[in-house]
Amino acid sequence: MKKIIYQVLPRLFGNGNERCVKNGTIRQNGCGKLANFTPLALQKIKELGATHIWYTGVIEHATQTDYSRYGIQVDHPAVVKGKAGSPYAIKDYYDVDPDLAMDVSARMFEFESLVERTHQAGLKMIMDFVPNHVARQYHSDQLPSGEKQLGETDNTDFAFNPTNNFYYIPRTELQGQFDMQQEAPLPYHEYPAKATGNDKFDAYPGKNDWYETVKLNYGIDYQNGWQRYFNPVPDTWHKMLHILLFWADKRIDGFRCDMAEMVPVEFWEWAIPQVKAQYPGIEFIAEVYNPGQYRDYIHRGHFDYLYDKVGLYDTLFAVIQGRQSATAISQCWQNVGDIQDHMLNFLENHDELRIASSFFAGDPRKAIPALVVSACLNTNPMMIYAGQELGEAGMDEEGFSGKDGRTTIFDYWSPDTLRLWYNQGTFDGKKLNRDEKMLLKTYTRILNLCNSEAALRDGQFFDLTYANIGGWRYNEHRQFSFVRKADKELVFIVVNFDADPADIAVNLPTHLFDYFHLPEMDGIKAVELLTGKTEIINFSPRHASDLLVPGYSAKLLKIKM
Repeated sequence: MKKIIYQVLPRLFGNGNERCVKNGTIRQNGCGKLANFTPLALQKIKELGATHIWYTGVIEHATQTDYSRYGIQVDHPAVVKGKAGSPYAIKDYYDVDPDLAMDVSARMFEFESLVERTHQAGLKMIMDFVPNHVARQYHSDQLPSGEKQLGETDNTDFAFNPTNNFYYIPRTELQGQFDMQQEAPLPYHEYPAKATGNDKFDAYPGKNDWYETVKLNYGIDYQNGWQRYFNPVPDTWHKMLHILLFWADKRIDGFRCDMAEMVPVEFWEWAIPQVKAQYPGIEFIAEVYNPGQYRDYIHRGHFDYLYDKVGLYDTLFAVIQGRQSATAISQCWQNVGDIQDHMLNFLENHDELRIASSFFAGDPRKAIPALVVSACLNTNPMMIYAGQELGEAGMDEEGFSGKDGRTTIFDYWSPDTLRLWYNQGTFDGKKLNRDEKMLLKTYTRILNLCNSEAALRDGQFFDLTYANIGGWRYNEHRQFSFVRKADKELVFIVVNFDADPADIAVNLPTHLFDYFHLPEMDGIKAVELLTGKTEIINFSPRHASDLLVPGYSAKLLKIKM
């Protein structure tokens, strides 16, 4: 099947509080739980078209909520972003975040139950692995017997030592350029200071740094020519492999690896085959932004999929906003043609702007043509971010995360659209407005077509752009067209990024018919897959195909030969 990944923060999903306050505590604003993913909730996510769920923020991370009565050390508020804290400031690699449990003392059991429910729903489960950095006050209270704490045996007299787990600024106290006290009785104290997670190797991280995290040492001396010390295998490598195996043994199906390119490819080359040898079928997704490293992280690092952020996402973002021509889409797939099957497409995730926000498009319908391109261009996976299918705008001022067009990952909150869709676990749609219902219906239709139609699921691809540049009644800057084919079926796809309907003529080159061994088909019946209506079209190199494509939409014309 074509993989359709549904990313969701359990902290936000199922939280029914309609009156959240800025910077609210968990008591004031509430928090979603793993238990909110009921069989019905999972069924509804699957009905959307999802094949996988990426549960974001499952591992215990630093927080301003006090769980000391459960044996969890309290974090200093100065090094926690937001009341809830960042899911990427990991505090204990071996534990489940207590915020997500109905019974904190049974949090691992609740996680294991979620894995089982997810599989029973016919879905696969993905979770985060955060290998580059940890919370400043990292401490594992669930450390397995025989394992040592990160940094327990470090020699802090050295800025870099191949056997250390962290990088240090010896004989220097941390002097952060942010509020080092917050609401605590005393300022945060760290001596010697550790290097900050975004590769800041001094004692003065600022508010724009990942100041709540510290960088892990994989054997690279960044301050002395990036010298590599990988023989013997660094201690950090062994610790990280143990963590991967610990979670893989919980029967999860994959890891989304945060900032994978900030960890040397040599580690992945060493670790991933060992995990896959014990757990065949488990998959690894890399957050990688440097196209120059793509092939290294696939072929050498053994990643199954990489974010297609710098290519397709950034291009579609610009096309939606009218800043770039739709012809640039062709360059995107050409740049990764040899690794296309390994690219993960998306239009939203927790790091990116919400489409409906005023910082992006201001209207979620504007992304429908981009959704068709992302989901239907090829066989590689597609990812949806919870609320995207409902038009979530991300324009709340939640707390640490201000009004920035993103849904907070730092605060306790309840996004309106997700709460209305969830509707106390009923998913009856009664609280959604007409536009939200229509958008959900459109997303559901498009994403399900990706697997119900063989041509979209695993068919071949042919880009029609080159045959339509400067074409009569075809604006190559605002329309994009391509063909997918499997066996004796093909889907002819044309998207329209403009608000107005486009009465266009699409040229079909002779090479298309040679490439797919197609006959000319004048006056052929085609079923438009979004509406189910039948149209009569020309599908021939001798006559352009005349089509009326709605604004901010597409036509997916299925032809049987």
